[in-house]
Amino acid sequence: MRDFHLPGRSPVYAENGIVATSHPLAAKVGVQMLEAGGNAVDAALATAAMLGLCEPQMCGLGGDMFALVSRPGEEVVALNGSGRAPAGLSAEEMRGRGLKAVPESGVEAVTVPGAVDAFCRLSERYGRLGLAEVFAPAIRYAEAGVPMAPRVAFDLATSTAVLQGRARELYSDGGAPLRERALFRAPLQAELLRRIAAEGRAGFYEGEVAEDMVSSLRALGGTHTEEDVATTEATWGAPVGGTYKGVELLEHPPNGQGATAILMANILAHFDLPALAPFGAARAHLEAEATKLAYDTRNRVIADPDHTARLAHMLAPETAARLAALIRPDAVLPPALPGAEAVHRETVYLTVVDRERMAVSFIYSIYHGFGSGLASDRFGMLFQNRGAGFTLEAGHPNEAGGGKRPMHTIIPAMLRQEGRVTAAFGVMGGAYQPAGHARVLSNMVDYGMDPQSALDAPRSFAAGGRLKVERGYSENVRAELSALGHDVTVPDEPLGGAQMITIGADGVLEGASDPRKDGIALGY
Repeated sequence: MRDFHLPGRSPVYAENGIVATSHPLAAKVGVQMLEAGGNAVDAALATAAMLGLCEPQMCGLGGDMFALVSRPGEEVVALNGSGRAPAGLSAEEMRGRGLKAVPESGVEAVTVPGAVDAFCRLSERYGRLGLAEVFAPAIRYAEAGVPMAPRVAFDLATSTAVLQGRARELYSDGGAPLRERALFRAPLQAELLRRIAAEGRAGFYEGEVAEDMVSSLRALGGTHTEEDVATTEATWGAPVGGTYKGVELLEHPPNGQGATAILMANILAHFDLPALAPFGAARAHLEAEATKLAYDTRNRVIADPDHTARLAHMLAPETAARLAALIRPDAVLPPALPGAEAVHRETVYLTVVDRERMAVSFIYSIYHGFGSGLASDRFGMLFQNRGAGFTLEAGHPNEAGGGKRPMHTIIPAMLRQEGRVTAAFGVMGGAYQPAGHARVLSNMVDYGMDPQSALDAPRSFAAGGRLKVERGYSENVRAELSALGHDVTVPDEPLGGAQMITIGADGVLEGASDPRKDGIALGY
């Protein structure tokens, strides 16, 4: 139980349904969908549409999404809504120009948006209300405007500089970042949502919207074609999983990096974490070392599903055991190999559980802040730069290539015990996400924290040769980690932002929302 003398958040309990996400208005709209008779998928789609307006630097119709969907008595289903590179993309051509990586703000990084096709498929398979009703609140808010929230304004200050041309006109104040409390209107987003609501995927991947996408990208030097856009298709599958001390962690399969979280948890299972102080140096050190080893494996294995060949090896207990044996409590491993993707934090996550206990774990992104910084000429749709997740290393499974899906950082997750889904959660924060999943899982399993406490707890992250340690840790802990050999730094921004809903055996839902974001868990 939290100490009511201290600042903090209480868990949110509800019986009929809960929505947890990073912006209050989006959570409110999701709950309204549940109250109107919609289910968890309807609420998730309404929430996602709102987040594209409330946090425009994080996500949008020009991006990608992944989801896990659970219904009682059925197997958990994974939906891959990530788009592909245009058929004309060539790593060899880029290497011939002397490039060492896919340009983060270049048209080469723009992959075809996959989220909208996934929205339509989710609605068709599971939804009750239809997209016209689901998108109606976001359409109204897009026309009336949304005030910029504090954390959103904090992020805009560092991401607006990437905006170019049409994007700069629509998503900044004359090139300056939109400030806290500033009203952001997006009538062109409203028009796009109307077209999708009326025509389904054809309203986006065919006709005027598709023509706008292709002509805008080709004018920028892209190889994108109308066929690349028209053939975009989200795919259904099954999650991958691993068990941590009796709790099953379910993750989205490749091209998402969810298997990295499972491997990291498998490594940490070889150590007696409950014997260590939850916010002490010894635990942070073990997590840092496990992160290096798990992420190094990720960088070698995870790619487009058609090119990921060693996933079973990555998830095998023997692999985790061999890697755990490399960790020493009194020494620091060298930094892992650099990842294919640049470090970033631009993602939104939401989770919904309804009164029938359908659970949705849903993550949505345009990759870096404002994606590529480019937008389509007519409809002003921001293009993601997810292609920056490819590598230009010849022969690598994640080598850039036409029609391929890049390695993705965004990952939704669920927990399952004795065959019953007990939680849906996610931890935003780009590369941090697998480490964040393992951290939250350990907080609950090893230290008995409730969901809100597990999200509130301080975090650290080994990345780029440094150990980022939040201010929630004491100076003594940072000194101990430095003495071990870690290059300790306090990051300017907090590490990640998480949301969680648990489904109690007593039937009560419990929601938690990370204080590192503007959002809330809201039930009814």
